[in-house]
Amino acid sequence: MFDIDRWQEIWFTITHNKSRSVLTAFGVFWGMFMLVVMVGAGVALQRGMSSQIEGFATNSCFVWADQTTEPYKGLKKGRNWNMENEDIGLLIKKIPEIQYLAPVLFGGNSPNNVTRNDKAGSYGVKGNFPSYNQIDESKMIYGRYVNDIDISEKRKVCVIGERVYQVLFPKDENPLGKNIQVNGIYFQVVGVARHTSDINIGGNAEESVVLPFSTMQQAFNQGNKVHFMAVTAKPGIKVKVIEDRIREVLKERHNISPEDKKAVGGFNIEDQFNMFLYLGIGIAALIWIVGLGTLFAGAIGVSNIMLVTVKERTKEIGIRRALGATPRDIIRQILSESIVLTLIAGVTGLMFGVGLLSAVGVALSHGDQFFKDPQISFTVALAALFILLVIGTLAGFIPANRAMNIKPIEAIREE
Repeated sequence: MFDIDRWQEIWFTITHNKSRSVLTAFGVFWGMFMLVVMVGAGVALQRGMSSQIEGFATNSCFVWADQTTEPYKGLKKGRNWNMENEDIGLLIKKIPEIQYLAPVLFGGNSPNNVTRNDKAGSYGVKGNFPSYNQIDESKMIYGRYVNDIDISEKRKVCVIGERVYQVLFPKDENPLGKNIQVNGIYFQVVGVARHTSDINIGGNAEESVVLPFSTMQQAFNQGNKVHFMAVTAKPGIKVKVIEDRIREVLKERHNISPEDKKAVGGFNIEDQFNMFLYLGIGIAALIWIVGLGTLFAGAIGVSNIMLVTVKERTKEIGIRRALGATPRDIIRQILSESIVLTLIAGVTGLMFGVGLLSAVGVALSHGDQFFKDPQISFTVALAALFILLVIGTLAGFIPANRAMNIKPIEAIREE
């Protein structure tokens, strides 16, 4: 039931102590405002980081051949070696925890190495397996990615990056079936790819030409050489496990010392992803600690002003007690005033914080950013309001307890 008298009392208390109420309310307002803004900023940072690796397998690692640093079986240190086609089947056979394995060749980008009619550009050339698109996914604007038939038949086809398409072809022209020259050799375009993540292995994917792995080996006299291997682990398997096993198998086959730490180079994406994940968790925890600390500081201010209010209204409370008001009535009166003051300030801070996040989100909505779409969820907003309710109650508890302990006779005598 709506109690008009009680709300009049609350409003009287707030307006009667106007200057103190404003300063106290500002503390709660600022605490809620900062909490909302910091949580929104943390969400934007996490979304920005997620957008950077969108489409990239986070359970992946990459390995390549490097110079040996240890002598072994009569072989001197400083020896150069290469991964080979035979290593592909051997790794798959000996390491069942592997989900996808994709060998890669790099062709470099000499001046104007990719041409079509009178258009030319300098672009990276890669030889890939179809499985590579399961690890570093590209969105196909036209056509398809290289497939198993391309590999087995060594077809002279290619998938070009979006930037390559924009330079070599008129706007909106369908490039499928058209020929381009790559390092002097003609290839038929079967797809145009747009890279979805900001991770670029071996150069910018938007400015690359992808050939079937076997075709590139044959067309550019690469023999059975493999420059690079991309690998993902099956669900539930740590990438570190297969990364160590890959090194063991390759070292054994190519006569490399088991103690040589640098002969097989590598990069573990899972480790990097987990580092960012833990960083995000740490930032979120810090945000809530700082935000809640600011809110509780505001609550102390509310508690102090309510203590002052109780002291100033000692005679009034004593008269009410003498006229029959119960301790419960006095407690409810003080708690109501504390909660209302806290909620008004907190909800105002919440609204201003959400408004600021919306404005920043609109300002950053154009293009890809590392700081993306700052906002708070409805669940977080409800949690913040619940925290406000708890803080308002706690802030009024000590003043309410003091008011309840006022003896009517002593209060009436007080001037």
